[in-house]
Amino acid sequence: MLSLRLTLLTLLIAASGWLVSGENMITCYGNVQHLACDTGLIKVRSTTYGRTNRDTCNARPASEIANTNCALKISTIADRCNGLRECEVKTDLLGNPDPCFGTYKYYNTTYDCISGQNIVICEQGYSTLNCGDGYIQIINANYGRANAVTCVNGLPSSVLQNTNCYAPSTFSKVASMCNGKTTCTVDASYTIFTDPCVGTAKYLSVSYICHRSIVTCEGNTAILTCGDRRINAVSANYGRTDSTTCSSGRPANQISNTNCYTPDALNKVAARCNGQSSCSVPATNDLFSDPCYGTYKYLTVVYYCS
Repeated sequence: MLSLRLTLLTLLIAASGWLVSGENMITCYGNVQHLACDTGLIKVRSTTYGRTNRDTCNARPASEIANTNCALKISTIADRCNGLRECEVKTDLLGNPDPCFGTYKYYNTTYDCISGQNIVICEQGYSTLNCGDGYIQIINANYGRANAVTCVNGLPSSVLQNTNCYAPSTFSKVASMCNGKTTCTVDASYTIFTDPCVGTAKYLSVSYICHRSIVTCEGNTAILTCGDRRINAVSANYGRTDSTTCSSGRPANQISNTNCYTPDALNKVAARCNGQSSCSVPATNDLFSDPCYGTYKYLTVVYYCS
């Protein structure tokens, strides 16, 4: 068996957001690892390259499957697949270092399917990411070519053959341009991302989530709303991380501690709100306990609607 797909999770609520599903894909070296989400976008948790048992991908000589203490964690598949609905990676083109020479290895990738948006911009085109009253959080971005079917209209086959073309630092560049903004225009141009494969027709793929943020001063109640969609808390803190938020009329000694955090704040907010269309969260010591006695605190929640 060249690859094995196992369903791990269905309709789970996790700290990272609302998971549509979770999957595990095992692919023997030299074959194509295929990740797909029937609903949502791919978000890789981890990929291991090596061998940890004798049963997987075992149609080999005994000497090639004897070493079961061989495991190298890699990020290549996450870099290429995160944010896509479907992704195929030729494992023999990844170029990962060999963690155990002489052993026949396989790739073991665990990933989730998360809510999000994906846009594809053909070379020399542009598009605007729009989160309305929310804030953009980039999941992934790649400039190059990963298949022979995207952005092909009117192009000769000679410029579509290289499907292992990825511009380095695309994700970091798009994230620096767009994260935290309500709208962001991105161009699919080699002048921005450099040309990773001269002579190949390229495109820019960008995946993102729209976050909302709410800040509520101590003693008040935060109201999270998503209309006809569902709340997914991404981060939360009850405490104080700066001296200006919720500081009006407060003496200096109540706002000077800016290293005040509640470790389980996200869990408490998620328990009250995740999966709901609206919810209320009191910004009080009764709910969160008091992480810094004498400091006037506030509740910060970042969430998105799925």
